[in-house]
Amino acid sequence: MPAASELSRRGFLQAGAAAAGGLLLSFHLAPRGRAADAAAAGAPDSFAPNAFVRIARDGRVTVIVDKAEVGQGVYTSLPMLVAEELEIGLDQVTVEPAPPDDKLYADPILRFEATGNSTSVRGSWERLRHAGATAKAMLIQAAAQRWQVDPSTCRAERGAVLHPPSGRKLGYGELVDAAALLPVPAQAPLKDPKDFTLIGTSPLRLDLPGKVNGQAQYGIDLRLPGMKIATVAACPVFGGKVVNVDDSDAKKIPGVSQIVRLDNAVAVVADHMWAAKQGLDALYIDWDEGANAKTTMRDIVQQLEAAAQRPGLVARQDGDVEKALAGAATRVDATYQDPFLSHAPLEPMNCLVHVHDGACEVWTATQVQARAQAAAAAAAGVPLDKVTINNQLAGGAFGRRLETDGVTQAVRIAKEVGAPVKLVWTREEDIRHDLYRPYYHDRISAGLDAKGMPVAWRHRIVGSSVMARFAPPALRKDGLDPDAVDCAAQPPYAFPNILVDYVPQEPPGIPTAFWRGVGPTHNVFVMESFIDELAASAKQDPVDYRRALLGPSPRAKATLDLAAEKAGWGKPLPRGSGRGVAVVHVFDSYLTVVAELTVPEGGEVRLDRIVAAVDCGMVVHPDTVRAQIEGGILFGLTAALFDEITIANGRVEQSNFNDYRTMRMNEAPPVEVYIVKSAEPPGGIGETGTVGAAPALTNAIFAATGTRIRQLPVKRTPLRSA
Repeated sequence: MPAASELSRRGFLQAGAAAAGGLLLSFHLAPRGRAADAAAAGAPDSFAPNAFVRIARDGRVTVIVDKAEVGQGVYTSLPMLVAEELEIGLDQVTVEPAPPDDKLYADPILRFEATGNSTSVRGSWERLRHAGATAKAMLIQAAAQRWQVDPSTCRAERGAVLHPPSGRKLGYGELVDAAALLPVPAQAPLKDPKDFTLIGTSPLRLDLPGKVNGQAQYGIDLRLPGMKIATVAACPVFGGKVVNVDDSDAKKIPGVSQIVRLDNAVAVVADHMWAAKQGLDALYIDWDEGANAKTTMRDIVQQLEAAAQRPGLVARQDGDVEKALAGAATRVDATYQDPFLSHAPLEPMNCLVHVHDGACEVWTATQVQARAQAAAAAAAGVPLDKVTINNQLAGGAFGRRLETDGVTQAVRIAKEVGAPVKLVWTREEDIRHDLYRPYYHDRISAGLDAKGMPVAWRHRIVGSSVMARFAPPALRKDGLDPDAVDCAAQPPYAFPNILVDYVPQEPPGIPTAFWRGVGPTHNVFVMESFIDELAASAKQDPVDYRRALLGPSPRAKATLDLAAEKAGWGKPLPRGSGRGVAVVHVFDSYLTVVAELTVPEGGEVRLDRIVAAVDCGMVVHPDTVRAQIEGGILFGLTAALFDEITIANGRVEQSNFNDYRTMRMNEAPPVEVYIVKSAEPPGGIGETGTVGAAPALTNAIFAATGTRIRQLPVKRTPLRSA
């Protein structure tokens, strides 16, 4: 997504007294107005509860986190940014999820309230540190005025202001009323990174104890008094509708209380999930399958192949590619294909809704709080301010919870039931009615000089535009989707002549969406696989070949050198084993992945070892960085090895983890992660590992077997030990 303009720090911070008593720090995306001036003059009721930081009279510090906790650790890393500057320990912090509000909590990079695109830390790096620094400055000023001393003689420590010359000390809670009446400093100074005591360490994650002892509640765990459970069957063909429902047998199931018919789905409402599921199985539904009932994968692929013959929207053009290709000593051409992919989070989609008294309350795990609120309001037919979103912990998301289809459906069902209703999609419903990572068809060509180095690079990307549906304003004026060409248009390598273009091609009836790593997951697979092809054509070592092309990217080269060293690149391996490498520059981070594997007789890939070196700028919580790289790589390897969504007669053929695989523990290789020390601003990390996994894997397969993988998943290609 396009980066936002730099926000004015001076116009970003506001402070005031909370009506309940305490210091409230708020962040607005507009300059200070009369409300802020009134608050500074002592009118506490002029501030809205839109804070990132709240300090109560008893000294309690609440950090309001505007990102969804989907397992990536933001309930720890983001409070650490505040705590570092506020001079408190992480043990003194309480976390509270932010309410929906695009004006107050818009991500500085995404420009709306969302968790995605690996922006959580890199988008919050300055604004949350300023939150803590401004609060600390005002508390010190309040203490200095009370003691009638120079503020420069005071310091903050562990939630208190100290005056060392006199030995006096005041807790933050004792100072909040006075601090709230002070003018907001134009720009409170931030700490020098050399003085960090918390950032760069790995304290216990705040959400970990509850997840270990079972106290943590995910959306699917929630219960309300009098609550009903609903589960649903949607038309098996996208775009189809309900014609008729025979629910006589379903109503005989003990515990079934109601059947709710929607335009494209039928829900069974019951006292518990088993009754709802049994009732669903007992329904007879007559579907109008619509225009997509005969769609097959062959149709979809043929349409992509035809679209690939058309010139696309130009994303990058330097030099004269056609002339350079014509004059090249060697030309290499390839076609790559990436399948539809489902998100398949371990916690299936669910949403608890209570519509009553002209209001709607929603409990769910969402990556887009404000969008979820708007969707609920539209479905319930109530004003926006009558909808409350209670964001929950999520058992996985991977982009699925950027969508609000589940919220809309749950609200529509709850409107028909005079009680709270928790809608739970079965695993089968979740996988067969997901919004999928697009199927991509790429044509790529390169011209090499007499030494085997590229003089021309042409890359045509063909596939669905997620942005056209999800965020039309993010499209370029000519319709170019920046996500579809992400990484492809900004390779880390130096090519004297390069042309990257994009042909939008929508699959008939198949909804597409962001999937962990979004556009780069397919672009980097194609680019890094093809770079390996060029190295093989030039009869050069894949690491040396990349190193020679990384002149404009020293940070990428540093990760390549480190990963190659730690992986023992170049050391002999047994017959049937191989190493593959992939270099990634994505989300402002740099990563090199080396995969080591064996393909024994029979062709079943055995992953032996993964080595990764990452430069993600300043590191807030090193253990979280390692965990995210490990998890992202395993997620990417799973998809590359096993997974695809296929269509037959308009229907998704996969249904559960038996035919949409996830990697088992005994299949997972050891993953070594090495972090490059950097003073650069933080980069994104949650999706970076996923992006680099597939090409490292397939390049290792080539090294082990001589078989080049140009179509994922790997299981499609018969392999033999070399």
